[in-house]
Amino acid sequence: MGILTSSTLRVWTVWTLGRVLLIIVAVGVLRVPHTDVASDVKVIYQGWAEVLRTGTFPMDDVTWQYPPLAGLLILLPLWMPGSYFVMFLVLVGVFDAAALLLLLRAGRGSRAGAWLWAAAVPLIGPTVYCRFDLPVTTVAIAATLALPGRPRWAGVLAGLGAMLKVWPVLVLTGASPRRHAAWRAWAACAATCAAVCFAAAVTTHGAFSFLGFQGSRGIEIESLGALPFYYGSVAGVWHGRTAMHYGSLEFLGPHVRTAGLIMLGTTLLAFGFLLLWRWHNRVWTAATVADAALTAVLLFTVTSRVISPQYMIWVLGGAAVCLTVPRTRMRPVAWILVAAAPLTVLEFPLFWGELVRRSVLGTSLISARDLLLLAAAAVACVRLWRTNDDAELVRGPSAPPARPSATVP
Repeated sequence: MGILTSSTLRVWTVWTLGRVLLIIVAVGVLRVPHTDVASDVKVIYQGWAEVLRTGTFPMDDVTWQYPPLAGLLILLPLWMPGSYFVMFLVLVGVFDAAALLLLLRAGRGSRAGAWLWAAAVPLIGPTVYCRFDLPVTTVAIAATLALPGRPRWAGVLAGLGAMLKVWPVLVLTGASPRRHAAWRAWAACAATCAAVCFAAAVTTHGAFSFLGFQGSRGIEIESLGALPFYYGSVAGVWHGRTAMHYGSLEFLGPHVRTAGLIMLGTTLLAFGFLLLWRWHNRVWTAATVADAALTAVLLFTVTSRVISPQYMIWVLGGAAVCLTVPRTRMRPVAWILVAAAPLTVLEFPLFWGELVRRSVLGTSLISARDLLLLAAAAVACVRLWRTNDDAELVRGPSAPPARPSATVP
């Protein structure tokens, strides 16, 4: 694995320095003006944990919008010695280090994926250590890396991730059809989800209340669907408002419901594209698995009605996995995502007030970040669709066509 090589030590040094900076900001040694980035952990998460320890989910809290296994993750810091907030930071740090270890092991002589994870994650800002998305992303990274060689284990991991925050199930998008690997991965995922749901149903109350809360969300002010309302506000032609609604700041007013329906429609189109790609694709390699996973997560993110800052960790994790595979087609996508990361910390928490006021500065920041994400998704789709070109280049124009499974390792 090369754990003690000089290049590996440099990666760990950068990782450590970046995480120390994140924690310094999170605990308040360095303060972000007008914003307490740790309030979600100190108030919301700890409050949820106190409810969860009684054997019931926060059924009366519309901000609880997560599958049942997320309750266990929220409870863990309460069972550890020390304050809830400090133990939460420790828990996230452990998962963060585990993700780096996985990427180093998967690098096969290349440290590009590990470097991206070490250096780019801090660019998102302290939010990544004050939400539970980083542990979820670590599970998704493990599932993606396991999928080419151990599809059942990948399915179990993806199922556990889905029971934390749904989206990790998307990493199975590129599962190979050879030897029924895709079927085994999806079956293991479904069985894992069913087992978790059954355990939650018989041991707790309100495990599935999140379904109603999640479906009622509108257009959050950081999402791609929010951009027309920013432009309309700046131009003086849209006169809605921003308000807390189902746990996040959303736009409320004329045409918002229509925009929400359009975003749901684009999500369906995105899934349609992925299904069409699977039908069209004939190349199934480790690169296919990683590239398809990143593309699927990107499409899910940009078409969502909510793009919170911590969502960036999802796509950076997927990009890091892609960079561990020599023949990935997603290198340009990875660098676009790296460029979007510092814009995220600018829009939240540094200039959050400008977004709420819908000022020109706030509109410019969120436009730049979201349009970069849209560009990354578009490039990813094009490059994923051209996966078959690799096989054509290898075979040459006069070579006989290869069987669909011939390039599978």
